[in-house]
Amino acid sequence: MRIDIYFLLSLKYSERLKYPMKYVPDTSVVVDGRFTEFVESNEVEEIIIPRAIIGEVEHQANRGMSIGFSGLNELKKLRNLCESRGISLRFWGSRGEEWQIKYAKEGEIDNIIRECAKENDAILVTGDFVQKSIAEIEGIATVYLEAKRELRMRIEDFFTEETMSVHIKAGVGAFAKCGTPGNVEFVKIRDSIAAKEVEEIANDIVERARRDSRSFIEMDLKGATIVQLRDYRIAITRPPFSDAMEITAVHPVKKLTLEEYKISDKLMRRIREKAEGILVSGAPGAGKSTFVQALAEFYASQNKIVKTMEKPRDLVLSGEITQYTALEGSMEKTGDILLLVRPDYTIFDEMRTTNDFKVFTDLRLAGVGMVGVVHATRAIDAVQRFIGRVELGVIPQIVDTVIHISAGTVERVLTLNYVVKVPSGMHEEDLARPVIEVRDLESDVLLYEIYSFGEQIVVLPVTQEEKGIYRLASRALEEELARLFPGTRIRAKVTGDNRATIYVSEETIPAIIGKKGRKISELEDRFGLSLSVEPLKKAKVARSQRVVVEVEMKKKSIRLHLPAEYAHRKVRIYAGPMHLFDAVVSREATVNLRKTTANGKRVMHALKDGETLYAEPV
Repeated sequence: MRIDIYFLLSLKYSERLKYPMKYVPDTSVVVDGRFTEFVESNEVEEIIIPRAIIGEVEHQANRGMSIGFSGLNELKKLRNLCESRGISLRFWGSRGEEWQIKYAKEGEIDNIIRECAKENDAILVTGDFVQKSIAEIEGIATVYLEAKRELRMRIEDFFTEETMSVHIKAGVGAFAKCGTPGNVEFVKIRDSIAAKEVEEIANDIVERARRDSRSFIEMDLKGATIVQLRDYRIAITRPPFSDAMEITAVHPVKKLTLEEYKISDKLMRRIREKAEGILVSGAPGAGKSTFVQALAEFYASQNKIVKTMEKPRDLVLSGEITQYTALEGSMEKTGDILLLVRPDYTIFDEMRTTNDFKVFTDLRLAGVGMVGVVHATRAIDAVQRFIGRVELGVIPQIVDTVIHISAGTVERVLTLNYVVKVPSGMHEEDLARPVIEVRDLESDVLLYEIYSFGEQIVVLPVTQEEKGIYRLASRALEEELARLFPGTRIRAKVTGDNRATIYVSEETIPAIIGKKGRKISELEDRFGLSLSVEPLKKAKVARSQRVVVEVEMKKKSIRLHLPAEYAHRKVRIYAGPMHLFDAVVSREATVNLRKTTANGKRVMHALKDGETLYAEPV
């Protein structure tokens, strides 16, 4: 603590006693407990609390912000302390106007607090350097309390050297995940933990984040607070956002170098010399962040300027790598700053929303080396996240390498290349078109081809190209038949180069065949196929492998993003192994849900439980 009271220091001790020790705290020292401790260790006769502070703290608590609850607890402690020590406690002024509370960060509440100290001939107590400086300019006696140091977090008591994350829920207990990615053990730490104790732990976390120069509150929203507490990333949730108060803390178990991953010489050479648009993909908990940390440190060791874009900032990196978050809540604004900073490489951890992918694209096309982190169960799924968001032909300029992480190791590496060719499975030369080839880096084997087929963009495994072409032809045939027979449920399956089967309800079969077979003959001439008609119940529609669904949360709705080839198709949505509902995908390859609907609530509950959403065609 450093005390700075100019006019009192000029007096002799005997003369100072003539002045009553009246103090006015500001919000900065109330909410984190510094003023309470100051009162405990100093002679205080009277404390004056501006009602504007109470209004600000109440406003924050009503919004579900942890800082507000912390402030309320400290005000209660201060009241009890004054009663036990006979210190006069009174309140001054009005609560402040709504606009003053709204613009508290711009200094409106601080100004009211200074006026309180001035009118009452009291000493202002603050932990805000700007507040201290302005008070001195205005001639107000000031005590400046510096941030405490070496305050141990109670959350640390739940961690061991092998603990990856701790999960605490009021009334339920405390649990931990221990081990390393791919070898995780779920351990119960406490059978039960009271809501009051969880609240105390949360207050400790918030206070430490406000005091420590290496910690910060990343987000403080109604019902949710995200804190970066040195190496700990902590999420605090409260009702009504969560059904009970919960704290989730994540801590890196081990920091690896790129060499420790024992990656191949071919991949190392590509990272060092060629790769400038990298996607690091993997399921949650697969070890993506640990690998990205190693990659960032490697680039920094090669005398490259490396920056990060994170929300929240939870990568553990050396001091020479600057970590940025969303500027004024916008990653787009952060991207604008990075274009001025001109880094060699930027780590984007992690990309979820359409806007994130657009910012990644803009920076990459501007010449910045980019490494993006995305959730994906397969490496190819990471590439599909760009389809529909950017022009198809631009994707290889944005992404040239996909590194898929599983169980903490590099499972597969894909490369992207743009060529003009006849897609695999097609034989006519006039069918040549631009194609994105996706190859395995190590074997150089062609795995997938991405190209336009009619109005759709398809991603086809080359090992199943014939089946893929038939599937596309079946879909096109279904669409054309739906236009010819509106209101009729029709399924079609192309079974060969010149054969197909049409599936309709039994009562519709005569209409499809026509009198003396005239209608079916016209259809055969129209499509150049030999057609057979069977009852719909015999149809066997092949299902492709499930794909990960990207979820975009809006104010009142939820938007599910699927690969472009799922447009206009009926799909089945799953949360892990559980079937949630069926839906029809829009032309933009999205499914839109209102949060208040049954399906919307199912999605929100699944996300809350940490489930990944999947889709498969019906």
